[in-house]
Amino acid sequence: MGLFRDLEAVARGWRWTRRSLTPQSATPHVPVRAPREFPTAWARTPAAQAAREMIHRFVLKPLVWRETRPRVHGLDRLEELRGPVVFVSNHASHLDAPLLLGSLPLAWRRRLAVGAAADYFFDARWRAALTALAFNAFPVERRGGKRVTTVARQLLADDWSLLLFPEGTRSPDGWVGGFRPGAAVLCCSSMVPAVPVAVRGSFAAMPRGRSWPLAGRPPVVVRYGPPLYPEEGERARAFSERLAHAVARLWDEEEETWFASLRRSADGSTPRPVGPDAPRWRRVWESTRSLPTREPERTWPRD
Repeated sequence: MGLFRDLEAVARGWRWTRRSLTPQSATPHVPVRAPREFPTAWARTPAAQAAREMIHRFVLKPLVWRETRPRVHGLDRLEELRGPVVFVSNHASHLDAPLLLGSLPLAWRRRLAVGAAADYFFDARWRAALTALAFNAFPVERRGGKRVTTVARQLLADDWSLLLFPEGTRSPDGWVGGFRPGAAVLCCSSMVPAVPVAVRGSFAAMPRGRSWPLAGRPPVVVRYGPPLYPEEGERARAFSERLAHAVARLWDEEEETWFASLRRSADGSTPRPVGPDAPRWRRVWESTRSLPTREPERTWPRD
């Protein structure tokens, strides 16, 4: 019986044809598609800027503010700041860009370009044109690319500030993912400051798979932090770590108070907003729990 088993094993594994055997773990080869070219310089012409401001003032902001209840903190940190800067934010929803643009003063909004995923927003001409016009967006390859860096650097050189989402994609469960170093590379190579921003509640308001916010005007919070300046000779990955920590502190500030989050940041105990090590349903449950409704306490009387 042992001999027959051996012969059967040889027959099953014998290469009876000249075609090579394919391992069971092999996957089909998918060629890498070259990025599609879509010029966006026209979106920064005076006519396009005027049209975009009309869209934001009379369509986008009233619509988003009607469907959600935004609270914006930290705009005073921009008062003494001069552009260009790179706004760096976590990303959990398609609401993030409209929320950020709607929360910024006109002086900042009118000179802001938004990095948008090339394979999503620029895969079709009509979608690319609408995205470029409404958000002054330029295509960003999720895996990076020399051309993208060149375009972003040129925008900074032309005094355009940038809004970038260094996670590279929307969060699948509302928590903050790892930061890719692209935004930090731009800041370090161009020696421009980065303004960290934490957006909370946008995933609960409009998660992946939805094209409209949930009913009931869910609360969302946009919190701006103090600008971070790259130090001379600082590596991009080190600066990216500082940016991730700054966003984590702003996230923590919503959980605690400003002073408590500042103390935790000083002693290195700020928790990273990565969520619990649990199944996805539990992570979504935790990330969509109600935000604190308290307003920050003032230490001086109102005028």
